[in-house]
Amino acid sequence: MSKIDLRSRLFFSHLLVLMVGISSLVIISKVSSRPYFVQHLEQLEGSGFRLRYVRTYLVKGFETSWNRSTFWAAIVGTTAAGGLSYWVARRITKPLTLMEQITKEFAAGQLDQRLPISEIPELNQLGVSFNRMAAGLEGVEQRRRELIGDLTHELRTPLTIVRGYLEELAEGRIEASPDIYVQLTKETKRLERLVNDLQELSQAEAGYLPIHVQPIQLYPILKSLVHKFADQLMEDGPALQLEGSPDLPAVLADVDRTEQVLVNLIGNAMRYTQTGFIKVRAWTEKGKLWIAVMDTGQGISAEDLPHVFERFWRGDRSRSRHSGGSGVGLAISKRLVELQGGEIFAESQFGKGSTFRFCLPLA
Repeated sequence: MSKIDLRSRLFFSHLLVLMVGISSLVIISKVSSRPYFVQHLEQLEGSGFRLRYVRTYLVKGFETSWNRSTFWAAIVGTTAAGGLSYWVARRITKPLTLMEQITKEFAAGQLDQRLPISEIPELNQLGVSFNRMAAGLEGVEQRRRELIGDLTHELRTPLTIVRGYLEELAEGRIEASPDIYVQLTKETKRLERLVNDLQELSQAEAGYLPIHVQPIQLYPILKSLVHKFADQLMEDGPALQLEGSPDLPAVLADVDRTEQVLVNLIGNAMRYTQTGFIKVRAWTEKGKLWIAVMDTGQGISAEDLPHVFERFWRGDRSRSRHSGGSGVGLAISKRLVELQGGEIFAESQFGKGSTFRFCLPLA
């Protein structure tokens, strides 16, 4: 047995309601109209009118007129109601049919289709939710394509280096030495670090990275990190300073993820600051705790500044590829801050230094 579509079911349900209404009207009128009419004639006879000889004729005339009027009223009413029911059913099912067509196009890889605005509030709300879902799917697909392209680009260089050394060793053009093995180990470690960073970035962008938000005291974490990084600085290098009150209020954050953000920001500052200072500053403002990492390093040009949080962006492309950075640290930091309910910003002047600041909500 073939299935009936929604439009037909709506149409037939309206017709069924109409038929029930008309049948009820006809039956009740048929049963009650004749007694009421006869009663009305008897009242007229009681008032002095002589209707005894024409009473039967009047009753039959009334019944004939009533039957004809009821017949044509039912025909006209059914036709009008049927047309209206078909229009309403079509108006309701049209957005749903269009949604079905768009989902088929989604399955075929066309993610740019959207539902138009509907005049029916409930269907319009459904359309808004559907379009929001479609935009999310399109964004995920776009990020997937960008990630594949970026990953291909970033993996090409270390793989080419490793393959070159292995081919030279296999063909005997170079002799195996500790330096060769050190270089091969360095490139494989860079590949491993890049893959791990990309996995973490993809999880963060997709919202799958676990975030355990709880009230924490941030000053001890800042103090510990500053002390740890200060031990790595050379005597003629920049001075690492901490500026902030030990009585900073607690924030709602994930301890590990917040420390990861700070490590990324301080590490970047150390990588690009040869002299001067690196300052970690913390303060409260408008219900939020702000943390800033400021340096007197090489800075970022004005045209590059809007791209600092994009994955695989590098301010100094000629040297950062071999300086240990994977190019996704700031992108990961931005997403981690956002997942904790905060914001992150970058300010910089080329040749004078940079400031990266982010905020976390107070507990």
